[in-house]
Amino acid sequence: MGQTVPMSTITAAGGVLLAAGAGSRFGMPKVLAAQGEWLRGAVTALRDGGCADVVVVLGAAVVDVPEPARAVIAEDWADGLSASLRAGIEALDSADCAVLHLVDTPDVGADVVRRVLAAAQESGLARAVYSGRPGHPVVVARTYWAELLAAVHGDEGARPFLRGRSDVVAVECGDLASGADIDVNPRG
Repeated sequence: MGQTVPMSTITAAGGVLLAAGAGSRFGMPKVLAAQGEWLRGAVTALRDGGCADVVVVLGAAVVDVPEPARAVIAEDWADGLSASLRAGIEALDSADCAVLHLVDTPDVGADVVRRVLAAAQESGLARAVYSGRPGHPVVVARTYWAELLAAVHGDEGARPFLRGRSDVVAVECGDLASGADIDVNPRG
């Protein structure tokens, strides 16, 4: 199941913002939501939260991404979340860990990212929880990437990989954000 890697060996975090989906229940790709405000906020959260490199995985909609992020196109985005996750992880060059984040959790800010990244020092694996409910961001040290990518298929992200591990540090962040994943467009 992989070895435990203390975060002290991790010096550079890379942010992976998953934003490739069509947002069928939402009514449009979520990367376009709120005139791009969600995208800008998520990039800022990753950058200001400690990610030296930020990649935004696009697919259903291709847009300009805010600096200093760079766009990565998941050509097979329609295959599901696993395709986007794979494209994002593979795009990280020199990162020692990936901070996985979603474009549709707009109230998650840099303070949440910092807290989860700091907690990953114990095992190289950490995930935000909100009042005990698992959410994002999720931190995965590079040593686990091959195992993570082998575990993802179809429209599931890191959940199958994380579910089978006892060394994922749950980081309560309910005092900082709701962590709500917005699936339905409030404007109908």
